[in-house]
Amino acid sequence: MAKRDYYEVLGVSKTAKLDEIKKAYRKLAIANHPDRNPGDKEAEERFKEATEAYDVISDEKKRQMYDQFGFAGLDGSNGGAHDYSNVYRDFSDIFGGGFGGGGGGFEDIFSSFFGGGGSRSQGRGGQRGPEPGASLRYDVEIDFKDAVFGSKVDVAYSHQVGCDVCSGSGSQGGSGTKVCPTCNGSGQVRRNSGFFAVASTCPTCNGSGRVIENPCTECHGSGLKRKQQKVKVTIPAGVDNGSRVVLRGMGDAGANGGPSGDLYVYVNVKNHKYFVRQDYDLFCQVPISITQASLGAEIQVPTIDGQSIKVAIPAGVQSGKMLRVRGRGVTKLNSTDRGDMYLKLLVQVPKRMNSKAKKIMQDLAEALGEETSPTPVPFED
Repeated sequence: MAKRDYYEVLGVSKTAKLDEIKKAYRKLAIANHPDRNPGDKEAEERFKEATEAYDVISDEKKRQMYDQFGFAGLDGSNGGAHDYSNVYRDFSDIFGGGFGGGGGGFEDIFSSFFGGGGSRSQGRGGQRGPEPGASLRYDVEIDFKDAVFGSKVDVAYSHQVGCDVCSGSGSQGGSGTKVCPTCNGSGQVRRNSGFFAVASTCPTCNGSGRVIENPCTECHGSGLKRKQQKVKVTIPAGVDNGSRVVLRGMGDAGANGGPSGDLYVYVNVKNHKYFVRQDYDLFCQVPISITQASLGAEIQVPTIDGQSIKVAIPAGVQSGKMLRVRGRGVTKLNSTDRGDMYLKLLVQVPKRMNSKAKKIMQDLAEALGEETSPTPVPFED
């Protein structure tokens, strides 16, 4: 199979500057690297082809010979016979500034693609800095009335705390740490993969560069242990389904002196038998009789407070009418104000009547001159 022109391989012109050539090669090398395309022979061939092309046209003397004589201008040590297993050494200058020119270099770029690199909290020398602990979630279910007026609930949960035996150091008797024997304190191990040497986090010290010489028998060197804890959580008045209460610093303890996470208590509110909530307002359906609806009346209705209040029913009220009672709704968050209560009046038609009641209803129908062919009523918008 005939070899392709090196400029065509890299997708650059014959007058391309070195920076443009480096950029083109970097893009092809990352896209076709064997570690990123395991088992893909075509990608591996493209990688080799691009590396060979870059080896030639990035070198001023080789490029001059290639431009003047083509492949024939390259002797047996070039143009295909180069030792590309040393590509990390030969082309590390291409990646010296990373993608954005901000440092990190060749090794960092490729390790980010192929499984290397350490923790973001790690320093340049492999030492880990403080790491925050995990935040935890706990769900509680409360009564409807407790959501309206607030309450206190007991929460029992398990979280990680600093080991009290070793004071969180992880070492027995203050023996301290020693340099990791696997990575010699660098926090990373390097493996040869295809044409590149790829750095990855050391599995022995997890990137810290040091290991505990004599691990604590209580926490086994982690510096942390699990503890059952019970706390009383104040649920503020006015919370609704899905509301959460945050207890700062009550989550898992951080590593290496890092801050503890938080405890998020999520509130689920039980349904009420009679009341329905909408924002800070309450809605309740109240049945009234035909005579109460016709003549008007004063009735006693329950409230969420557990008390009964008098409500005046206007004469001639229709079924479905809403009456508003101010200040009998849900307590507003961080306030003493309350929403309102709305009563939906449902006129009840008696299912059974004695002869006297029937006679009265018949007389009433005659007195009112009731229509036997009513006109339909349009729906309200």
